[in-house]
Amino acid sequence: MSRGPTLPAVGGYDALCAGFDWALPARLNMARQACFDWLDQPNRLAIIDLSQGERRDVSYGDLAWRVRALAGYLADRGVTRGDRVGVLRAQDPWTAAAHLAIWTLGAISLPLFKLFGPDALHSRLGDSGVTHVITDGEGAALLSALAVTAHIPELVSLHDTDLEPVDTGPEDPAVLIYTSGTTGAPKGALHGHRVLSGHLPGVEISHDRLGQPGDVLWTPADWAWIGGLFDVLMPGLALGVPVVAARLPKFTAQAAREVIREGGVRNVFFPPTALKLLRSADMALPGLRSVASGGEPLGAEMLDWGQRAFGLQINEFYGQTEGNMIASSAGSLFPPRPGCIGKPVPGHALAVLGRDGPLGDGVEGDIAVKRGSASMFLGYWNRPEATAEKFRGDWMLTGDRGLWEQGYLRFVGREDDVITSAGYRIGPAEIEDCLLRHPAVAMAAVIGVPDPERTERIRAHVVLNEGAEVTEVELQTHIRTRLSAHLVPREVRFVNELPMTLTGKIIRRNLKLQAEREIRE
Repeated sequence: MSRGPTLPAVGGYDALCAGFDWALPARLNMARQACFDWLDQPNRLAIIDLSQGERRDVSYGDLAWRVRALAGYLADRGVTRGDRVGVLRAQDPWTAAAHLAIWTLGAISLPLFKLFGPDALHSRLGDSGVTHVITDGEGAALLSALAVTAHIPELVSLHDTDLEPVDTGPEDPAVLIYTSGTTGAPKGALHGHRVLSGHLPGVEISHDRLGQPGDVLWTPADWAWIGGLFDVLMPGLALGVPVVAARLPKFTAQAAREVIREGGVRNVFFPPTALKLLRSADMALPGLRSVASGGEPLGAEMLDWGQRAFGLQINEFYGQTEGNMIASSAGSLFPPRPGCIGKPVPGHALAVLGRDGPLGDGVEGDIAVKRGSASMFLGYWNRPEATAEKFRGDWMLTGDRGLWEQGYLRFVGREDDVITSAGYRIGPAEIEDCLLRHPAVAMAAVIGVPDPERTERIRAHVVLNEGAEVTEVELQTHIRTRLSAHLVPREVRFVNELPMTLTGKIIRRNLKLQAEREIRE
């Protein structure tokens, strides 16, 4: 069996960390790990498919048939070890089968997002050298002007084969995921077959020991992103936890509630944007066993709301495309600390680095993860210089700033987001969290704007709840009385929306560029 390391059923956090060993096998293929190893239980439920409007259950036996058939189809068309193959589909069983089939052949899968425009698709396909894409009718239309061959599993002749996953090792390349572009042009992060194993401990503890009887896992996040593919879909399959596949053209609180009801969901990964929309809709979702979130820090207000709405603690986790699920909260293992992400996940060594090495408690520095983390990427696709810049010795730099607080990791902000004002270094998260505590505010983004006297002055961009009214002075007073005078934004701008990546992260860089243009003009 090669399902990868799982945490013991009992034991506290310190014991789990002390006793953890990746113990990755010399030969490892993610298709075997997430599908073929379960064929001793072929009728076991793998995917609950709600993508077609009615529930259809897909067993591991059903999934393996799709994987073998699709792998044979691709092999007949010349796809072989090391080739890159795109997957441009929404949440459905064929999407899962597509990645597994590509890995079965020793090829490299490239997740692609349906909301990509032609330029985004062209840049990723061109940079990666993809010539084949597994898609559906909608995706084929998007690809029609590009020099790739689109394959629609539902429309081609497939037949069962006896194909087994080829012999690969943990370091052999398996998946190429492009970064979301929050800090510049997207880069292709190449991961090996160990990446699934590297996610399992963090996924387990962020869902308070995922794998309990009756657990069913879902996320509204698209499976084209590392958060959907390796925080939910593949870990669920590897751990034997049924995964719900559902298509939400637009996330709404009502649609989420229906998916949870129809799929019997007990464990959900909600990106922060989804949680904020649920909060704005005043939507409570009782009956869940665990709620995890990652991508942007939530802050105390959102966590307090989550306790009321779900009746449980939201477990925040932390990571990025290049090295994911490296820190997490875990209500079943240790109490939360307001304003902190959580603690390092067992198996991942983290540090807050200064110029001369790791820093102690309370000192801000660069958040980094040490080589040896199984979820760490192999490198950027065809960009050795960018790969080298990502490391400082044995430490991979996340590009985020943080500090330790009695074993907990506090996220200050992305290196480019930290504001320097009147001698203070200010992270936007604390101010944004305070703004969200005001009943009129739905979303907020805080940036530093160039200022000749203060270096930077604080500007807040605020989206109000529908029908709500509040003045700039009222929000400034709200922050002054709850935080500190030096954290009060000098200006508050009311906007209809905030610039976001397709994964729901606020792109503060765009707001800063806009501010700089205004100053020049």
